[in-house]
Amino acid sequence: MLTFYFAPGSSSMAVHIALHEIGVPFEARPLSFAKGETREPAFLAINPLGKVPTLLIDDRPLTETAAILYYLARRHPQAGLWPEDDIEAQARAISWMSYLASTLHPARRLGLARALEVYAVADQRLGDQPWVLERYSIADIHLFRLFWRFSGSLHPPRESFPNLYAHLDRMLARPAVQKTLQAEAAIGYELPA
Repeated sequence: MLTFYFAPGSSSMAVHIALHEIGVPFEARPLSFAKGETREPAFLAINPLGKVPTLLIDDRPLTETAAILYYLARRHPQAGLWPEDDIEAQARAISWMSYLASTLHPARRLGLARALEVYAVADQRLGDQPWVLERYSIADIHLFRLFWRFSGSLHPPRESFPNLYAHLDRMLARPAVQKTLQAEAAIGYELPA
């Protein structure tokens, strides 16, 4: 049994999308940052860092977005979220996931100029291809969540990031993304602007 701890709109959204993409049953446990629920003893007993996402796999916690996305993609290959038979594509997926976690995600905390710079690199790196790899993957899900948040809060002009906006539009058309956005919006976002 999978139990998914998340906060609507946060990085955990990527895992939420992947869970809908693979179509397996899971128990959703939303947490509120505003109410301090990620700092409560019951959750800290599961994840001592008090971070989301946290996925319990038969009561064993797995943390960090990239690791959970990887686990889900490999555990459920029928969903096609991981390039199973292509070591170069696997390496590119890991490269993107590392870049997203270590460079793109923290960029806003380093100031708007830095954020605009790293998103411009991501836009160029993506290019006009429909997906990060040759086909849809967990790297697309992770990229989507980061750019969804960035574009939704800062509203940069579309011409500044044409490839990322085109990717965003493709992602927004996916049923799993729509389902996740509806579920999380119904709970309510508590993210700063």
